[in-house]
Amino acid sequence: MMNETAGMPGGRLLATISRACLNLGILLLAMMSILIVAQVLGRNLFDLGMPWADELSRFCGVALVFLGVPLLALRGSHVAVDMVPTMLPPAGRRACALIVEIMVLAFGAISVWSIYAFLSRAWKFATPTLGIPNWVYYTPAAIALALLTIITVSRIAALLRGAHLSHDEPGVSPS
Repeated sequence: MMNETAGMPGGRLLATISRACLNLGILLLAMMSILIVAQVLGRNLFDLGMPWADELSRFCGVALVFLGVPLLALRGSHVAVDMVPTMLPPAGRRACALIVEIMVLAFGAISVWSIYAFLSRAWKFATPTLGIPNWVYYTPAAIALALLTIITVSRIAALLRGAHLSHDEPGVSPS
Protein backbone atom coordinates (compact mmCIF):
# COMPACT_ATOMS: atom_id res chain seq x y z
CA MET A 1 0.00 0.00 0.00
CA MET A 2 2.94 2.31 0.57
CA ASN A 3 3.72 2.68 -3.17
CA GLU A 4 0.15 3.71 -3.95
CA THR A 5 0.16 6.49 -1.37
CA ALA A 6 3.67 7.83 -1.94
CA GLY A 7 3.45 11.53 -2.71
CA MET A 8 -0.24 11.77 -1.86
CA PRO A 9 -1.27 14.27 0.81
CA GLY A 10 -2.63 12.30 3.75
CA GLY A 11 -1.82 9.06 1.95
CA ARG A 12 -1.14 6.94 5.03
CA LEU A 13 -4.30 8.06 6.80
CA LEU A 14 -6.38 7.52 3.66
CA ALA A 15 -4.83 4.07 3.24
CA THR A 16 -5.67 3.15 6.83
CA ILE A 17 -9.27 4.35 6.51
CA SER A 18 -9.66 2.62 3.14
CA ARG A 19 -8.32 -0.64 4.54
CA ALA A 20 -10.76 -0.36 7.48
CA CYS A 21 -13.63 0.13 5.01
CA LEU A 22 -12.51 -2.94 3.09
CA ASN A 23 -12.30 -5.01 6.27
CA LEU A 24 -15.79 -3.90 7.25
CA GLY A 25 -16.95 -4.83 3.75
CA ILE A 26 -15.48 -8.30 4.18
CA LEU A 27 -17.33 -8.72 7.48
CA LEU A 28 -20.54 -7.60 5.79
CA LEU A 29 -19.96 -10.16 3.03
CA ALA A 30 -19.64 -12.91 5.64
CA MET A 31 -22.77 -11.66 7.40
CA MET A 32 -24.68 -11.52 4.11
CA SER A 33 -23.65 -15.09 3.31
CA ILE A 34 -24.76 -16.31 6.73
CA LEU A 35 -28.10 -14.51 6.40
CA ILE A 36 -28.77 -16.01 2.98
CA VAL A 37 -27.91 -19.54 4.12
CA ALA A 38 -30.03 -19.09 7.26
CA GLN A 39 -32.93 -17.86 5.18
CA VAL A 40 -32.73 -20.80 2.75
CA LEU A 41 -32.49 -23.28 5.63
CA GLY A 42 -35.32 -21.54 7.49
CA ARG A 43 -37.63 -21.69 4.50
CA ASN A 44 -36.80 -25.22 3.41
CA LEU A 45 -36.41 -26.96 6.75
CA PHE A 46 -38.68 -25.04 9.09
CA ASP A 47 -41.14 -23.38 6.70
CA LEU A 48 -40.10 -20.10 8.29
CA GLY A 49 -40.06 -16.86 6.33
CA MET A 50 -37.55 -14.28 7.45
CA PRO A 51 -38.22 -11.02 5.59
CA TRP A 52 -35.85 -9.21 7.92
CA ALA A 53 -33.00 -11.36 6.59
CA ASP A 54 -33.70 -10.13 3.04
CA GLU A 55 -33.50 -6.52 4.14
CA LEU A 56 -30.41 -7.02 6.24
CA SER A 57 -28.59 -8.98 3.53
CA ARG A 58 -29.51 -6.27 0.99
CA PHE A 59 -28.01 -3.68 3.34
CA CYS A 60 -24.85 -5.79 3.65
CA GLY A 61 -24.57 -6.19 -0.12
CA VAL A 62 -25.01 -2.52 -0.92
CA ALA A 63 -22.68 -1.45 1.89
CA LEU A 64 -19.89 -3.85 0.93
CA VAL A 65 -19.94 -2.66 -2.68
CA PHE A 66 -19.58 0.96 -1.63
CA LEU A 67 -17.02 0.25 1.10
CA GLY A 68 -14.65 -1.27 -1.47
CA VAL A 69 -14.62 1.93 -3.54
CA PRO A 70 -12.13 3.97 -1.43
CA LEU A 71 -9.39 1.34 -1.63
CA LEU A 72 -9.89 0.93 -5.38
CA ALA A 73 -9.66 4.70 -5.81
CA LEU A 74 -6.54 4.85 -3.65
CA ARG A 75 -4.87 2.19 -5.79
CA GLY A 76 -6.03 3.76 -9.07
CA SER A 77 -7.95 0.59 -9.88
CA HIS A 78 -11.41 2.11 -10.04
CA VAL A 79 -11.01 3.20 -13.67
CA ALA A 80 -8.81 0.69 -15.45
CA VAL A 81 -9.11 1.43 -19.16
CA ASP A 82 -5.49 2.00 -20.03
CA MET A 83 -4.98 0.96 -23.65
CA VAL A 84 -4.59 4.53 -24.95
CA PRO A 85 -2.55 5.93 -22.02
CA THR A 86 0.00 3.11 -22.24
CA MET A 87 0.71 4.06 -25.85
CA LEU A 88 1.38 7.68 -24.92
CA PRO A 89 4.63 9.25 -23.73
CA PRO A 90 4.90 9.98 -19.98
CA ALA A 91 3.48 13.50 -20.31
CA GLY A 92 0.45 12.15 -22.17
CA ARG A 93 -0.07 9.44 -19.56
CA ARG A 94 0.04 12.04 -16.83
CA ALA A 95 -2.47 14.23 -18.69
CA CYS A 96 -4.82 11.25 -19.16
CA ALA A 97 -4.46 10.34 -15.50
CA LEU A 98 -5.30 13.90 -14.50
CA ILE A 99 -8.37 13.96 -16.76
CA VAL A 100 -9.58 10.65 -15.32
CA GLU A 101 -9.09 11.88 -11.75
CA ILE A 102 -10.97 15.11 -12.51
CA MET A 103 -13.87 13.08 -13.92
CA VAL A 104 -13.85 10.81 -10.84
CA LEU A 105 -13.81 13.92 -8.64
CA ALA A 106 -16.86 15.27 -10.48
CA PHE A 107 -18.63 11.92 -10.05
CA GLY A 108 -17.75 11.79 -6.34
CA ALA A 109 -18.85 15.37 -5.69
CA ILE A 110 -22.14 14.91 -7.55
CA SER A 111 -22.76 11.62 -5.72
CA VAL A 112 -22.07 13.13 -2.29
CA TRP A 113 -24.39 16.02 -3.08
CA SER A 114 -27.04 13.60 -4.38
CA ILE A 115 -26.98 11.51 -1.22
CA TYR A 116 -27.21 14.68 0.85
CA ALA A 117 -30.18 15.90 -1.23
CA PHE A 118 -31.89 12.51 -0.97
CA LEU A 119 -31.33 12.11 2.75
CA SER A 120 -32.41 15.67 3.50
CA ARG A 121 -35.90 14.49 2.51
CA ALA A 122 -35.78 10.80 3.38
CA TRP A 123 -33.68 10.65 6.57
CA LYS A 124 -36.70 10.38 8.84
CA PHE A 125 -38.20 7.36 7.06
CA ALA A 126 -37.25 3.81 7.95
CA THR A 127 -36.86 0.55 6.08
CA PRO A 128 -40.06 -1.53 5.95
CA THR A 129 -39.09 -4.68 7.83
CA LEU A 130 -36.42 -3.78 10.36
CA GLY A 131 -37.24 -0.12 10.75
CA ILE A 132 -33.65 0.97 10.14
CA PRO A 133 -33.61 4.73 9.59
CA ASN A 134 -32.64 5.70 6.04
CA TRP A 135 -29.72 7.77 7.27
CA VAL A 136 -28.24 4.62 8.85
CA TYR A 137 -29.03 2.50 5.80
CA TYR A 138 -27.24 4.91 3.44
CA THR A 139 -24.34 5.86 5.73
CA PRO A 140 -21.87 3.35 4.20
CA ALA A 141 -22.53 4.78 0.73
CA ALA A 142 -22.19 8.35 1.98
CA ILE A 143 -18.93 7.58 3.79
CA ALA A 144 -17.48 5.71 0.82
CA LEU A 145 -18.38 8.43 -1.67
CA ALA A 146 -17.00 11.14 0.62
CA LEU A 147 -13.76 9.13 0.92
CA LEU A 148 -13.68 8.67 -2.85
CA THR A 149 -13.88 12.44 -3.26
CA ILE A 150 -11.14 13.09 -0.67
CA ILE A 151 -8.86 10.42 -2.15
CA THR A 152 -9.37 11.82 -5.63
CA VAL A 153 -8.45 15.33 -4.47
CA SER A 154 -5.31 13.84 -2.91
CA ARG A 155 -4.47 11.95 -6.12
CA ILE A 156 -4.94 15.12 -8.20
CA ALA A 157 -2.64 17.04 -5.84
CA ALA A 158 -0.02 14.28 -6.12
CA LEU A 159 -0.25 14.26 -9.92
CA LEU A 160 0.09 18.04 -10.07
CA ARG A 161 3.22 17.79 -7.89
CA GLY A 162 4.69 15.23 -10.27
CA ALA A 163 4.23 12.05 -8.24
CA HIS A 164 3.95 8.74 -10.09
CA LEU A 165 0.71 7.03 -9.22
CA SER A 166 0.10 3.38 -9.95
CA HIS A 167 -2.24 3.80 -12.92
CA ASP A 168 -0.31 6.49 -14.80
CA GLU A 169 2.69 4.26 -15.49
CA PRO A 170 2.51 1.39 -17.99
CA GLY A 171 3.20 -2.08 -16.70
CA VAL A 172 2.61 -1.19 -13.05
CA SER A 173 -0.03 -3.36 -11.49
CA PRO A 174 -2.21 -1.74 -8.83
CA SER A 175 -2.27 -4.90 -6.73
